[in-house]
Amino acid sequence: MKKKKFTQFLGFLLLRACLYFVLAVLLLFIYDIGKKGGGVISLEFLTQPPRRGMTEGGIFPAIMGTFLVTMVTAALAIPLGMFAAIYLNEYAKQTRLTRIIRLSIRNLSGVPSIVFGLFGVILFVNVLRFGTSILSAGLTLGLLTLPWTITASEEALKTIPNSYREGALALGASKWQTIRTNVLPYAIPGMLTGAVLGLARAAGETAPIMFTGAAFYLPYLPKSLSDQFMALPYHLYILATQHHAIQQVRPLAYGTALVLLVLVLGINTASIIIRYRMRRKRRW
Repeated sequence: MKKKKFTQFLGFLLLRACLYFVLAVLLLFIYDIGKKGGGVISLEFLTQPPRRGMTEGGIFPAIMGTFLVTMVTAALAIPLGMFAAIYLNEYAKQTRLTRIIRLSIRNLSGVPSIVFGLFGVILFVNVLRFGTSILSAGLTLGLLTLPWTITASEEALKTIPNSYREGALALGASKWQTIRTNVLPYAIPGMLTGAVLGLARAAGETAPIMFTGAAFYLPYLPKSLSDQFMALPYHLYILATQHHAIQQVRPLAYGTALVLLVLVLGINTASIIIRYRMRRKRRW
């Protein structure tokens, strides 16, 4: 008995050590970026376009471009992913074909983002002739996010007890009425959390938008979804690796990284708050 308790103690100790190590690395990472990029953050940096070959000015076009692309991504990935998850979990029979579809979705979650970027170039830029634009980039990121949304939504639906479904069906409700009134209200917090986390990942991707619409230097806002755009991840990539005066723009690169980090952390925090508030309203 003592040996079992000692083994359990060592296991928990190892888990805590791993947790503290990850937190320490994360805090060190945030501190380093905040220290080197905090001095650049100002109202001008956040509200002005870049000037003089991106050596002066701000990143406002990149912020707006990232926002617009993320909205296009959400418009594709969230409804399509949620409806696909509802069909797979509530309507589809558990056959070999269904298992193959699920396996394919899981595999797509691990495909490198650059592959999605090349696919987006072929499908949206060349075949559908959307050109290098916000629309092409957003749809490409939507495909990138879709497997995450489907998986998270389906897992959220699986957590709802079958008694909720059986009770509604026994009272004469149709299949869709049962799902709409007795399943979705309790599954939505988890579904939205997965979708928002997928959007946070998409907002920080560089490779897909680099091929499908992001511009090297575009000091004005796009006028439509058919225009090219600047984006924070690609802007950071250019400042850090491709700029002709890397040392001069290094502080701007750290400032851009800090803004992008705050954006991603803000989206993640929003997903946690949404889930917490919705779960408080509907406890089961």
